[in-house]
Amino acid sequence: MLFSDLQLHSTILAAVAAEGYTTPSPIQAQAIPHVLAGKDVLGCAQTGTGKTAAFAMPILHRLAAKTHGDAAPAAPAHPSASFGKRPRCLVLCPTRELAAQIADSFKAYGKGLHLKLVTIYGGVGQYPQVDALHRGVDIVIATPGRLMDLMEQRHVDLSAIEMLVLDEADRMLDMGFIQPIRRICSKLPQGRQTLLFSATMAPEIRKLADSLLRQPAVVNIAPIAKTSAQIEESIYKVEKRDKPDLLAHLVASLPMYRALVFTKTKHGADRVVRHLHARGIKAEAIHGNKSQNVRQRALANFANNKIPVLVATDVASRGIDVDGITHVVNYDLTHEPETYVHRIGRTGRAGATGFAVSFCDREEGGNLRAIERLIRRAIPVVNNPLPPSDPNAVPLHASHDRDNDRDARGHRDSQGGRPSHDRSHREHGSAPRHTDNRAETRGYRGDPRPERTESTNHGGHRAAADSAQRAGSHGERHAPAGEHRAPSHAGHRNDSRGNDGHRPTHEANGNRPSHQRDDRPARPASGHHPIGRGAAKAPHAPRAAHPITKAPKVSTHRKGQRRPQPTV
Repeated sequence: MLFSDLQLHSTILAAVAAEGYTTPSPIQAQAIPHVLAGKDVLGCAQTGTGKTAAFAMPILHRLAAKTHGDAAPAAPAHPSASFGKRPRCLVLCPTRELAAQIADSFKAYGKGLHLKLVTIYGGVGQYPQVDALHRGVDIVIATPGRLMDLMEQRHVDLSAIEMLVLDEADRMLDMGFIQPIRRICSKLPQGRQTLLFSATMAPEIRKLADSLLRQPAVVNIAPIAKTSAQIEESIYKVEKRDKPDLLAHLVASLPMYRALVFTKTKHGADRVVRHLHARGIKAEAIHGNKSQNVRQRALANFANNKIPVLVATDVASRGIDVDGITHVVNYDLTHEPETYVHRIGRTGRAGATGFAVSFCDREEGGNLRAIERLIRRAIPVVNNPLPPSDPNAVPLHASHDRDNDRDARGHRDSQGGRPSHDRSHREHGSAPRHTDNRAETRGYRGDPRPERTESTNHGGHRAAADSAQRAGSHGERHAPAGEHRAPSHAGHRNDSRGNDGHRPTHEANGNRPSHQRDDRPARPASGHHPIGRGAAKAPHAPRAAHPITKAPKVSTHRKGQRRPQPTV
């Protein structure tokens, strides 16, 4: 099939031929006829398959088929809303870069049609955008955030919209644009044509499509679990602290002439750039915290081979249309398996060979397994050429897995991070004793408690002979008359329970034994730690009167009675 077989406008066909395209891609060949027929379309295709042209060409055809005078004039909703013609097509996308890319496609395919468009996004001043809206446009390409701001200021009139396009709908949902999208759609006419395109088809996308589209024509090109055969994938199991060194080594040794590195967070992208700069590698980052001028300059430097590495987040990467990307590096594995397919689709385009390199640390093992389940094959593991920074660390590619290394009772062993039960206790049937290796404290914070050794009989009570021996070896201090003191050793735990299981009255009343160590502050009487909630308060002694200040006068008369007068 050729573009001439799609019955597009002759001006559009001439512009497509000037761009060097003659054969439509699968998503274009299937979606364009449905759009020309006026049907709602739900399209799903991987990145780099031509989704933008799949809706840009038929929209330009339908707008060019109608003259500007065909639309019935109507008064604007607000005097400041519009002085010219109202827009008839609205395209919503998640990022500024994608909005600029869509605008370039409309301009390239619509040469000679004399249709006006405007791009609306944040990060720049709104006055040029408002001025273009007042002058009148045919196509509005906007991000939901800035469009909602202009709608609240009543600068946008969407009452004449005939076609609505939601591009990269999955990413807009991830960014939390679901409520702005619904509010924007509530301002549009009911009889509009809606086109929804996405790189992934999650259940949330289906739910959104069911609420916005009317009997849509579903166009699904290639399963989302299928990766391109032109991409060579590999994965390095590396510790998180060793990722910067490994990335710098790969950039210098492979070499990576044009590499796109993906991180999970904005601060992570800046941190990767700083690590590369410290190793003498030029790199720049793009994410939501960067201004629009900085992001455009970084993209231009990356496209012009001024920098070999561009670090981006998943959100900012939507709209990066740079040819000749040799490597895609997943510095952080995504928790969404479909996003992995979308990431590596940035390389290996137009029949070229690409490389997808991924780093996987201990916390990302579950993400790796989810990705391999989606693509239905295992990603080849490559040994890390650099030695680990910690030679005592257990290697990630060890034969035993921490998650699977469990005993018969379902408990991890000591290597798995959880103390195992003693075999002797399990054999004899007695309850295992759990120990805690943390430093014990007694009295005030920071005062270490000496190691203790307890001797217990089978009945669970402390032997009387052991207590007597401890008291005799260290010298039992005599208590005052009428007060009972229980002997105790400083190196053993003072178990104040008697043989009958009851506490002595001296501890219940809050008194301390007389054998307290002299170099340690005494425990408060209430038994609570003096620092923190519930600390015991020391009794306050009566404050002595100041030698200058007189004692306040206290009145003892009742209400309604006459104050007693001093006698002379």
